[in-house]
Amino acid sequence: MSNTKKVLMKGNEAFAEAAILGGCRYYFGYPITPQNEIPEYMSRVLPKRGGHFIQAESEISAINMAYGAGAAGGRVFITSSSPGIALMQEGMSFLCSAEVPCVILTVSRCGPGIGGIQPGQADYFQATRGGGNGDYKIPVFAPSTVQEGADLVYESMALADKYQNPILIFTDGLLGQMMEPVALPEPVVDIKSTDIREHKPWALTGYWDDDKKRNTVISLRLQPERLEEHIHKLFARYEQAEKELTRVETVGIEDADVVLVAFGTMARIVKEAIDMLAAQGIKAGLIRPISLWPFPYATFDKLTDKTKVVISAELSMGQMIQDVKLGVKDRFPVKLLNRTGGMIPTSLEITERTAAILKEIGG
Repeated sequence: MSNTKKVLMKGNEAFAEAAILGGCRYYFGYPITPQNEIPEYMSRVLPKRGGHFIQAESEISAINMAYGAGAAGGRVFITSSSPGIALMQEGMSFLCSAEVPCVILTVSRCGPGIGGIQPGQADYFQATRGGGNGDYKIPVFAPSTVQEGADLVYESMALADKYQNPILIFTDGLLGQMMEPVALPEPVVDIKSTDIREHKPWALTGYWDDDKKRNTVISLRLQPERLEEHIHKLFARYEQAEKELTRVETVGIEDADVVLVAFGTMARIVKEAIDMLAAQGIKAGLIRPISLWPFPYATFDKLTDKTKVVISAELSMGQMIQDVKLGVKDRFPVKLLNRTGGMIPTSLEITERTAAILKEIGG
Protein backbone atom coordinates (compact mmCIF):
# COMPACT_ATOMS: atom_id res chain seq x y z
CA MET A 1 0.00 0.00 0.00
CA SER A 2 1.33 3.45 -0.96
CA ASN A 3 1.50 6.46 1.29
CA THR A 4 -1.00 9.20 0.44
CA LYS A 5 1.76 11.81 0.56
CA LYS A 6 3.53 12.27 -2.75
CA VAL A 7 7.08 13.42 -3.35
CA LEU A 8 8.61 14.74 -6.56
CA MET A 9 11.27 12.28 -7.71
CA LYS A 10 13.31 11.53 -10.78
CA GLY A 11 12.30 8.19 -12.26
CA ASN A 12 15.61 6.43 -11.68
CA GLU A 13 15.74 7.49 -8.04
CA ALA A 14 12.11 6.47 -7.48
CA PHE A 15 12.85 3.02 -8.90
CA ALA A 16 15.85 2.66 -6.59
CA GLU A 17 13.90 3.75 -3.52
CA ALA A 18 11.02 1.40 -4.38
CA ALA A 19 13.47 -1.50 -4.58
CA ILE A 20 14.83 -0.70 -1.10
CA LEU A 21 11.30 -0.40 0.30
CA GLY A 22 10.50 -3.74 -1.35
CA GLY A 23 13.27 -5.45 0.60
CA CYS A 24 16.33 -5.08 -1.62
CA ARG A 25 19.45 -5.36 0.50
CA TYR A 26 21.94 -6.20 -2.25
CA TYR A 27 22.68 -4.08 -5.30
CA PHE A 28 25.43 -4.78 -7.81
CA GLY A 29 25.87 -2.36 -10.66
CA TYR A 30 28.09 -0.80 -13.27
CA PRO A 31 27.66 2.75 -14.57
CA ILE A 32 26.02 3.24 -17.95
CA THR A 33 23.86 6.12 -19.18
CA PRO A 34 20.91 6.73 -18.85
CA GLN A 35 20.54 4.79 -15.58
CA ASN A 36 23.48 6.14 -13.61
CA GLU A 37 21.28 7.83 -11.00
CA ILE A 38 20.26 4.37 -9.76
CA PRO A 39 23.74 3.13 -8.70
CA GLU A 40 24.50 6.63 -7.41
CA TYR A 41 21.37 6.55 -5.24
CA MET A 42 22.04 3.01 -4.08
CA SER A 43 25.64 3.82 -3.14
CA ARG A 44 24.44 6.68 -0.90
CA VAL A 45 21.24 5.25 0.54
CA LEU A 46 21.35 1.45 0.61
CA PRO A 47 24.19 1.07 3.18
CA LYS A 48 22.31 3.44 5.53
CA ARG A 49 19.28 1.12 5.33
CA GLY A 50 21.15 -2.07 6.23
CA GLY A 51 21.98 -3.07 2.66
CA HIS A 52 25.10 -3.65 0.62
CA PHE A 53 26.24 -1.81 -2.52
CA ILE A 54 29.04 -3.07 -4.75
CA GLN A 55 30.12 -1.42 -7.98
CA ALA A 56 31.15 -4.34 -10.14
CA GLU A 57 33.95 -4.19 -12.67
CA SER A 58 31.51 -5.04 -15.49
CA GLU A 59 27.92 -5.97 -16.19
CA ILE A 60 29.00 -9.61 -16.43
CA SER A 61 30.39 -9.39 -12.92
CA ALA A 62 27.24 -7.67 -11.66
CA ILE A 63 24.86 -10.38 -12.88
CA ASN A 64 27.05 -13.11 -11.39
CA MET A 65 27.27 -11.30 -8.07
CA ALA A 66 23.48 -11.16 -8.17
CA TYR A 67 23.47 -14.92 -8.79
CA GLY A 68 25.56 -15.51 -5.67
CA ALA A 69 23.66 -13.20 -3.32
CA GLY A 70 20.29 -14.42 -4.61
CA ALA A 71 21.31 -18.06 -4.16
CA ALA A 72 22.04 -17.30 -0.51
CA GLY A 73 18.51 -15.95 -0.06
CA GLY A 74 19.16 -12.22 -0.40
CA ARG A 75 16.78 -9.89 -2.19
CA VAL A 76 18.75 -8.51 -5.11
CA PHE A 77 18.14 -5.57 -7.45
CA ILE A 78 20.37 -4.84 -10.44
CA THR A 79 20.06 -2.29 -13.22
CA SER A 80 21.67 -1.42 -16.51
CA SER A 81 20.92 -0.15 -19.99
CA SER A 82 20.76 -1.78 -23.41
CA PRO A 83 24.41 -2.82 -24.11
CA GLY A 84 24.85 -3.69 -20.43
CA ILE A 85 21.75 -5.89 -20.41
CA ALA A 86 23.14 -7.62 -23.51
CA LEU A 87 26.21 -8.60 -21.48
CA MET A 88 23.98 -9.96 -18.69
CA GLN A 89 22.01 -12.35 -20.91
CA GLU A 90 24.06 -15.46 -20.12
CA GLY A 91 23.69 -14.76 -16.40
CA MET A 92 19.93 -14.40 -16.78
CA SER A 93 19.77 -17.87 -18.31
CA PHE A 94 21.79 -19.19 -15.34
CA LEU A 95 19.45 -17.48 -12.85
CA CYS A 96 16.42 -19.07 -14.50
CA SER A 97 18.02 -22.49 -14.64
CA ALA A 98 19.17 -22.33 -11.02
CA GLU A 99 15.78 -20.91 -9.89
CA VAL A 100 17.35 -17.86 -8.26
CA PRO A 101 15.14 -14.76 -7.85
CA CYS A 102 16.37 -11.33 -8.89
CA VAL A 103 14.80 -8.07 -10.08
CA ILE A 104 16.48 -6.52 -13.11
CA LEU A 105 15.61 -3.07 -14.45
CA THR A 106 16.71 -1.78 -17.83
CA VAL A 107 16.60 1.91 -18.71
CA SER A 108 16.77 1.35 -22.44
CA ARG A 109 18.54 3.55 -24.95
CA CYS A 110 18.69 3.43 -28.74
CA GLY A 111 20.97 1.13 -30.68
CA PRO A 112 22.26 -1.07 -32.19
CA GLY A 113 25.72 -1.31 -30.71
CA ILE A 114 26.65 1.60 -28.46
CA GLY A 115 23.98 3.63 -30.28
CA GLY A 116 22.93 6.76 -28.42
CA ILE A 117 21.66 7.68 -24.98
CA GLN A 118 18.22 8.82 -26.14
CA PRO A 119 15.14 6.71 -25.32
CA GLY A 120 14.34 3.67 -27.44
CA GLN A 121 12.25 0.51 -27.44
CA ALA A 122 14.38 -1.57 -29.80
CA ASP A 123 15.29 -3.86 -26.89
CA TYR A 124 11.83 -5.45 -27.03
CA PHE A 125 13.21 -8.70 -28.47
CA GLN A 126 16.08 -8.60 -25.99
CA ALA A 127 13.62 -8.28 -23.11
CA THR A 128 10.88 -10.65 -24.23
CA ARG A 129 12.86 -13.29 -26.13
CA GLY A 130 16.18 -13.02 -24.34
CA GLY A 131 19.68 -13.60 -25.62
CA GLY A 132 20.68 -16.33 -23.19
CA ASN A 133 20.83 -19.98 -24.16
CA GLY A 134 18.23 -22.67 -23.66
CA ASP A 135 14.56 -22.86 -22.74
CA TYR A 136 13.72 -20.14 -20.22
CA LYS A 137 11.38 -17.19 -19.81
CA ILE A 138 11.48 -13.99 -17.77
CA PRO A 139 8.36 -11.98 -16.92
CA VAL A 140 8.70 -8.44 -18.28
CA PHE A 141 6.78 -5.37 -17.08
CA ALA A 142 6.79 -2.03 -18.92
CA PRO A 143 5.56 0.98 -16.89
CA SER A 144 4.47 4.22 -18.55
CA THR A 145 4.75 6.51 -15.50
CA VAL A 146 7.26 6.95 -12.70
CA GLN A 147 4.57 5.92 -10.20
CA GLU A 148 3.79 2.73 -12.09
CA GLY A 149 7.49 1.96 -12.43
CA ALA A 150 8.06 2.34 -8.69
CA ASP A 151 5.02 0.18 -7.93
CA LEU A 152 6.18 -2.55 -10.30
CA VAL A 153 9.72 -2.59 -8.91
CA TYR A 154 8.35 -2.86 -5.37
CA GLU A 155 5.93 -5.64 -6.27
CA SER A 156 8.47 -7.53 -8.35
CA MET A 157 10.78 -7.99 -5.36
CA ALA A 158 8.15 -10.35 -3.93
CA LEU A 159 7.14 -11.81 -7.30
CA ALA A 160 10.72 -12.85 -8.02
CA ASP A 161 10.73 -14.81 -4.75
CA LYS A 162 7.34 -16.34 -5.51
CA TYR A 163 8.35 -17.64 -8.92
CA GLN A 164 12.03 -18.24 -8.04
CA ASN A 165 12.89 -16.48 -11.26
CA PRO A 166 14.20 -13.12 -12.41
CA ILE A 167 11.69 -10.37 -13.16
CA LEU A 168 12.62 -7.68 -15.71
CA ILE A 169 11.31 -4.09 -15.63
CA PHE A 170 11.55 -2.41 -19.06
CA THR A 171 11.79 1.39 -18.84
CA ASP A 172 13.52 3.88 -21.13
CA GLY A 173 15.73 6.93 -20.86
CA LEU A 174 12.82 9.38 -20.88
CA LEU A 175 11.02 7.66 -18.00
CA GLY A 176 14.23 7.29 -16.03
CA GLN A 177 15.14 10.97 -16.33
CA MET A 178 11.74 12.67 -15.93
CA MET A 179 10.42 13.87 -12.59
CA GLU A 180 6.88 13.10 -11.43
CA PRO A 181 5.01 13.00 -8.12
CA VAL A 182 5.28 9.55 -6.53
CA ALA A 183 3.46 7.97 -3.59
CA LEU A 184 5.98 5.54 -2.18
CA PRO A 185 4.91 2.17 -0.72
CA GLU A 186 5.36 1.07 2.87
CA PRO A 187 8.62 -0.77 3.56
CA VAL A 188 8.45 -4.53 3.88
CA VAL A 189 9.74 -6.23 7.00
CA ASP A 190 13.25 -7.57 6.56
CA ILE A 191 13.81 -11.31 6.77
CA LYS A 192 16.43 -12.04 9.42
CA SER A 193 19.36 -14.15 8.33
CA THR A 194 18.35 -16.78 10.87
CA ASP A 195 14.90 -16.99 9.25
CA ILE A 196 15.98 -17.34 5.62
CA ARG A 197 15.68 -21.13 5.68
CA GLU A 198 12.06 -20.83 6.85
CA HIS A 199 11.10 -18.39 4.09
CA LYS A 200 13.41 -19.75 1.38
CA PRO A 201 14.05 -23.43 2.12
CA TRP A 202 16.01 -23.80 -1.14
CA ALA A 203 18.59 -21.11 -0.28
CA LEU A 204 22.24 -21.72 0.54
CA THR A 205 22.45 -21.19 4.28
CA GLY A 206 25.31 -23.50 5.23
CA TYR A 207 25.20 -26.15 7.94
CA TRP A 208 22.93 -25.76 10.94
CA ASP A 209 23.54 -27.37 14.34
CA ASP A 210 20.33 -29.37 14.22
CA ASP A 211 20.38 -30.17 10.52
CA LYS A 212 23.42 -31.43 8.63
CA LYS A 213 21.67 -31.32 5.26
CA ARG A 214 23.16 -28.86 2.81
CA ASN A 215 21.36 -27.20 -0.09
CA THR A 216 22.88 -26.91 -3.53
CA VAL A 217 22.00 -24.46 -6.29
CA ILE A 218 23.03 -25.76 -9.70
CA SER A 219 22.58 -25.07 -13.39
CA LEU A 220 24.54 -28.03 -14.75
CA ARG A 221 22.52 -31.21 -15.41
CA LEU A 222 24.42 -33.65 -17.56
CA GLN A 223 21.79 -36.38 -17.58
CA PRO A 224 19.28 -35.59 -20.37
CA GLU A 225 16.38 -37.15 -18.48
CA ARG A 226 16.99 -34.97 -15.42
CA LEU A 227 17.46 -31.83 -17.52
CA GLU A 228 14.24 -32.46 -19.46
CA GLU A 229 12.37 -33.02 -16.19
CA HIS A 230 13.80 -29.78 -14.79
CA ILE A 231 12.81 -27.76 -17.87
CA HIS A 232 9.26 -29.12 -17.72
CA LYS A 233 9.13 -28.02 -14.07
CA LEU A 234 10.23 -24.52 -15.05
CA PHE A 235 7.66 -24.30 -17.82
CA ALA A 236 4.86 -25.38 -15.52
CA ARG A 237 5.81 -22.34 -13.44
CA TYR A 238 5.90 -20.13 -16.56
CA GLU A 239 2.44 -21.37 -17.50
CA GLN A 240 1.20 -20.28 -14.10
CA ALA A 241 2.90 -16.91 -14.58
CA GLU A 242 1.02 -16.45 -17.87
CA LYS A 243 -2.26 -16.86 -15.99
CA GLU A 244 -1.33 -14.58 -13.09
CA LEU A 245 0.94 -11.88 -14.50
CA THR A 246 -0.71 -10.78 -17.76
CA ARG A 247 -1.52 -7.09 -17.38
CA VAL A 248 -2.94 -4.57 -19.82
CA GLU A 249 -4.63 -1.18 -19.95
CA THR A 250 -7.24 -0.45 -22.61
CA VAL A 251 -8.79 2.82 -23.68
CA GLY A 252 -11.93 2.88 -25.83
CA ILE A 253 -11.23 -0.23 -27.89
CA GLU A 254 -14.78 -1.59 -28.00
CA ASP A 255 -16.01 0.73 -30.79
CA ALA A 256 -12.76 2.18 -32.16
CA ASP A 257 -12.15 2.85 -35.86
CA VAL A 258 -8.44 2.39 -35.24
CA VAL A 259 -6.68 0.73 -32.31
CA LEU A 260 -3.13 1.72 -31.47
CA VAL A 261 -0.91 -0.62 -29.45
CA ALA A 262 1.88 1.03 -27.49
CA PHE A 263 3.81 0.63 -24.24
CA GLY A 264 5.91 2.78 -21.97
CA THR A 265 6.74 6.29 -23.15
CA MET A 266 5.09 5.77 -26.54
CA ALA A 267 1.76 4.98 -24.86
CA ARG A 268 1.82 8.35 -23.07
CA ILE A 269 2.08 10.17 -26.40
CA VAL A 270 -0.56 7.96 -28.02
CA LYS A 271 -3.05 8.90 -25.28
CA GLU A 272 -2.67 12.55 -26.25
CA ALA A 273 -3.08 11.65 -29.94
CA ILE A 274 -6.34 9.81 -29.21
CA ASP A 275 -7.93 13.08 -28.04
CA MET A 276 -6.59 14.89 -31.10
CA LEU A 277 -7.99 12.19 -33.41
CA ALA A 278 -11.37 12.47 -31.70
CA ALA A 279 -11.43 16.16 -32.59
CA GLN A 280 -11.14 15.07 -36.24
CA GLY A 281 -14.01 12.64 -35.88
CA ILE A 282 -11.77 9.57 -35.71
CA LYS A 283 -12.53 7.16 -32.87
CA ALA A 284 -9.20 5.75 -31.71
CA GLY A 285 -8.49 3.26 -28.96
CA LEU A 286 -5.40 2.06 -27.14
CA ILE A 287 -4.10 -1.30 -26.00
CA ARG A 288 -1.20 -0.75 -23.61
CA PRO A 289 0.61 -3.95 -22.65
CA ILE A 290 1.91 -3.56 -19.12
CA SER A 291 3.31 -7.09 -19.21
CA LEU A 292 5.35 -7.55 -22.39
CA TRP A 293 5.73 -11.19 -21.39
CA PRO A 294 3.22 -12.60 -20.83
CA PHE A 295 1.78 -10.54 -23.71
CA PRO A 296 -1.97 -9.77 -23.45
CA TYR A 297 -3.00 -11.60 -26.62
CA ALA A 298 -6.55 -12.24 -25.38
CA THR A 299 -7.28 -8.50 -25.25
CA PHE A 300 -7.35 -8.37 -29.04
CA ASP A 301 -10.36 -10.72 -29.05
CA LYS A 302 -12.41 -7.81 -27.66
CA LEU A 303 -12.00 -5.75 -30.84
CA THR A 304 -15.19 -5.48 -32.87
CA ASP A 305 -15.85 -5.42 -36.61
CA LYS A 306 -15.99 -1.64 -36.39
CA THR A 307 -12.20 -1.57 -36.18
CA LYS A 308 -10.58 -0.99 -39.57
CA VAL A 309 -6.90 -1.23 -38.66
CA VAL A 310 -4.58 -1.99 -35.72
CA ILE A 311 -1.41 0.08 -35.48
CA SER A 312 1.69 -0.93 -33.54
CA ALA A 313 3.29 2.31 -32.31
CA GLU A 314 6.92 1.76 -31.38
CA LEU A 315 10.27 3.46 -30.85
CA SER A 316 11.93 0.82 -33.02
CA MET A 317 11.83 -0.55 -36.54
CA GLY A 318 9.02 -2.85 -35.47
CA GLN A 319 9.48 -5.61 -32.90
CA MET A 320 6.32 -5.65 -30.77
CA ILE A 321 4.37 -5.76 -34.04
CA GLN A 322 5.06 -9.50 -34.20
CA ASP A 323 3.14 -10.03 -30.96
CA VAL A 324 0.44 -7.64 -32.15
CA LYS A 325 -0.06 -9.74 -35.28
CA LEU A 326 -0.29 -12.89 -33.15
CA GLY A 327 -2.99 -11.21 -31.07
CA VAL A 328 -4.92 -9.91 -34.09
CA LYS A 329 -5.01 -13.36 -35.75
CA ASP A 330 -5.51 -11.86 -39.24
CA ARG A 331 -8.85 -10.27 -38.27
CA PHE A 332 -7.63 -6.77 -39.20
CA PRO A 333 -4.74 -5.25 -41.14
CA VAL A 334 -1.77 -4.40 -38.90
CA LYS A 335 0.42 -1.37 -39.64
CA LEU A 336 3.55 0.09 -38.05
CA LEU A 337 3.88 3.66 -36.80
CA ASN A 338 7.40 4.19 -35.59
CA ARG A 339 10.45 6.35 -35.00
CA THR A 340 13.90 5.05 -34.12
CA GLY A 341 17.45 6.17 -33.43
CA GLY A 342 16.34 8.16 -30.40
CA MET A 343 13.72 10.20 -32.24
CA ILE A 344 10.42 10.58 -30.36
CA PRO A 345 7.24 11.44 -32.27
CA THR A 346 4.95 14.22 -31.12
CA SER A 347 1.27 13.60 -30.52
CA LEU A 348 0.60 15.69 -33.64
CA GLU A 349 2.82 13.41 -35.73
CA ILE A 350 1.04 10.31 -34.42
CA THR A 351 -2.32 11.93 -35.16
CA GLU A 352 -1.35 12.80 -38.74
CA ARG A 353 0.22 9.43 -39.48
CA THR A 354 -2.73 7.53 -37.99
CA ALA A 355 -5.16 9.54 -40.14
CA ALA A 356 -2.98 8.86 -43.19
CA ILE A 357 -2.98 5.10 -42.49
CA LEU A 358 -6.77 5.11 -42.20
CA LYS A 359 -7.04 6.97 -45.49
CA GLU A 360 -4.59 4.55 -47.14
CA ILE A 361 -6.71 1.50 -46.26
CA GLY A 362 -9.91 3.28 -47.23
CA GLY A 363 -11.15 3.87 -43.71
